[in-house]
Amino acid sequence: MDMQHEHTHPSKTGSALVVGGGIGGMQAALDLTAGGVKVYLVDNKASVGGVMAQLDKTFPTDDCAMCNMAPRLVELGRNPDVEKITLTEVESLTGEPGNFSAILKKQPRFVDEDKCTGCGACVSSCPTWNTVQPLEPARVSLDPGVEIQLREILKKHEGRQGPLMPILQDINEKFHYFPEPILRYVSQETGYPLADLFRIATFYSSFSIVPRGKHVINVCMGTTCYVKGSQRLLETFSSLLHIGVNETTPDLQFTLKSLRCIGCCGLAPAVMVGEKVYGNLTVQEVPDIVREYRAAPAAA
Repeated sequence: MDMQHEHTHPSKTGSALVVGGGIGGMQAALDLTAGGVKVYLVDNKASVGGVMAQLDKTFPTDDCAMCNMAPRLVELGRNPDVEKITLTEVESLTGEPGNFSAILKKQPRFVDEDKCTGCGACVSSCPTWNTVQPLEPARVSLDPGVEIQLREILKKHEGRQGPLMPILQDINEKFHYFPEPILRYVSQETGYPLADLFRIATFYSSFSIVPRGKHVINVCMGTTCYVKGSQRLLETFSSLLHIGVNETTPDLQFTLKSLRCIGCCGLAPAVMVGEKVYGNLTVQEVPDIVREYRAAPAAA
């Protein structure tokens, strides 16, 4: 005798709650949305990324941590089915698997999230974190020749919307780094807070607040380049120029740096001098590169 058994399943909602916005939480959220599930990604920090966002490399492949995270961060930002809820903790869960309710406790940000661009200017100006002492800054005086060059740069960008970055790029191209008096002069003449200028000057790897050579040699130390001998290239440049990594020659002609990746894995091992890429480089070719730039005429 055949018997039929009727199975009843609890109803399921069409959304999921992922607690923790680290690399695992981000991937889980993306996998769930690929299956048609709306996801609420909750993290108690101010942004997603977790511990991996604080790492330089990952074991055992020695890959760049940001190279693993960046594609997921971009996809999360573009995915309309993932709602990120940061500065938030789960207070309680009620219900049963497949159909539950969560009570969340969200900390205030004290900013309009729809208008926030993440520039960080509010942090440096926060009266709770900083003691406000309005003082009249002393006028900055520079060498007349330097001041003339700076005035030409400022005049070039006068009237432009958001001119700060182009101004700093032109100054960097002219002087190769940002001496403190020059940053103070730019702040004085443009009205931008000095803290903003220092934050930008220290954030981007193409900028520097310490003396840097006219020719910056960047040796790629990414996994592919390292396996194909970039460490030997770095040691050869260091020996020829008599400087270590992140050091500059006394004549301010060369600065030697190592980078995690320059995006030229197909040309490994690769080296960048300024904007020029040298691919499939050998140790024997390094002296020729150094001679090429030593013999280059000075910029007008």
